[in-house]
Amino acid sequence: MAMAITTALLSGTAIAENGIKATVKGLPSQGELGMVYINPYNIAPLTAVIDLGGKRLASAKVTVKGKGKKGVDINYDVERKSLLTHNGIPVFGLYANHMNIVEVSYKLSTGENKKETYKILTQPIMTVAMDRMERTFPEMEVKKVAKGFEDRLYLVNGNHRGPDSRSLTWTNGGAGEWNAMPSYHYVTDTQGEVRWYLSPFHFNGDEDISMKGVMMGYHQVENGELIVAKGQSYLRMDLLGRKVFERRLPRGYIDHSHEIVQTPHDTYLIRVAKKNYLRPDGQRVNTVRDHIIEVDEYGNVVEEWDMNSILNPNRSSLITVLDSSAVCLNIDENAQGEMVEIEPDAPFGDIAGIAPGRNWAHINSIAYDPSDDSLILSLRHQGTVKIGRDKEVKWILAGNLGWGDLESKVLTPIDNKGRKLDCHEGKCKDTDFDWPWTQHTSWLTDRGTLVSFDNGDGRGFEQPALPNMKYSRGVEYVIDEDNLTVKQVWEYGKERGWDWYSPVTSSIRYMADKETMMMFSGSAGLFKRPEVSHPWITEVSADDKRDVKVEIKIHNVAPTLPFYRAQVINPDLAF
Repeated sequence: MAMAITTALLSGTAIAENGIKATVKGLPSQGELGMVYINPYNIAPLTAVIDLGGKRLASAKVTVKGKGKKGVDINYDVERKSLLTHNGIPVFGLYANHMNIVEVSYKLSTGENKKETYKILTQPIMTVAMDRMERTFPEMEVKKVAKGFEDRLYLVNGNHRGPDSRSLTWTNGGAGEWNAMPSYHYVTDTQGEVRWYLSPFHFNGDEDISMKGVMMGYHQVENGELIVAKGQSYLRMDLLGRKVFERRLPRGYIDHSHEIVQTPHDTYLIRVAKKNYLRPDGQRVNTVRDHIIEVDEYGNVVEEWDMNSILNPNRSSLITVLDSSAVCLNIDENAQGEMVEIEPDAPFGDIAGIAPGRNWAHINSIAYDPSDDSLILSLRHQGTVKIGRDKEVKWILAGNLGWGDLESKVLTPIDNKGRKLDCHEGKCKDTDFDWPWTQHTSWLTDRGTLVSFDNGDGRGFEQPALPNMKYSRGVEYVIDEDNLTVKQVWEYGKERGWDWYSPVTSSIRYMADKETMMMFSGSAGLFKRPEVSHPWITEVSADDKRDVKVEIKIHNVAPTLPFYRAQVINPDLAF
């Protein structure tokens, strides 16, 4: 009797009535599963899905084999939920322009175990060309990888191009002119190989306002997905590039940059600006980097923090001593060494200045403290502050100058024995203690401390005699909220000097899994001509700053381009 066959065209297989698989001529299948779909969601070219081919799997395990003798294998388990979501086995961590070897083992719903090997050929990395490029993609120079850290993967939140003629410009201020392709958002392994990147061609558009902006503030959340925001929108996606959601900012709010975080209540805290803000003098302006909104899982705004009404937007103690060559993404290599000048009648917009409608606050990170339902905010142009849901300031970590009515909230520095340090107007005598200056990422750690990336511009409320006297550092503090004191317990970077100095951007995060501080000096070498900038990924023991575990130097693609942040990525969380 003739055997009836139903053809599965997409998988290239046919299944007979007795369950035996046949191969359709011209469409051979690599294994017992279906076809391999490379870049399945069209935005992450170094990912794939091995289709189930009609089979039902209970679980799976994936190993993307390392390239060459020293190549890094990427291993992760896949839960049934991911198998059902993607209708296949998700593959993350492929090499570009390479015949990848991928080993998969899986358990069928019948209980039978299988093991197969797939070959997946990928295309070269596709990027966006720009003026003054010296290479088409950042190059990673691996300096050190300690034993036990070989499998580290780092997501780098990449370069930002400045305003261009196609960008949005608001009337009455705002920071909407920032419009950049996500050209270099990628994952590097400890051999300096790119193992994931976002296609730059699907996140930017000149006609649609929701497509404009700079992608910033990546976080890998508890279930392994990524959250990030971009100008006039925010989104959540998984490591294969499947968008969970993508939403416009709520009406009345504009110009996200720098930060979005998820709270334990499944809400999102987003750094935005306010459109048509009414100033005390009656003028309406678009503000700049000075609002936080909390949105629920459906996109409804449930709370707002307006820094103009919580802090003093006219405090200029730090702003007036900043180097005007690098203020956030405003990079002007010809202005190096020139200090910011405050003009009372300066135009509104993304310029360092005072009062609503100018860049007086520059919030660049948010930490949520569940212990008292408060926010810890890093304001580059003011300091780090903790604010409750009642909008009251709990404490301020910054140099004690110009705070006025909030001076009593400024933390008092103490030594290891609890004695008050001799500190005045940004300078402390006979101690290693220092405040963070123009800092980024003031975040809480799992060991009850606060870490901050102290960029170091305006240190001591002054500019040094020579630019190369500046330095950046990662720093850890213990804060006693009852007594309003602060103690410095760890620092790294001061000894690295000018070569590790980042005037803008950068990050630090405590990694509990290996008890390290993972730092990213994201704009190091920004003005070190004739070189391009050379950010550093530096992971150091949290107990011994002399013990560097991983260090990777990144050679950028063009002059005066900063990177933003970097973080460890764990594919085991994602699948």
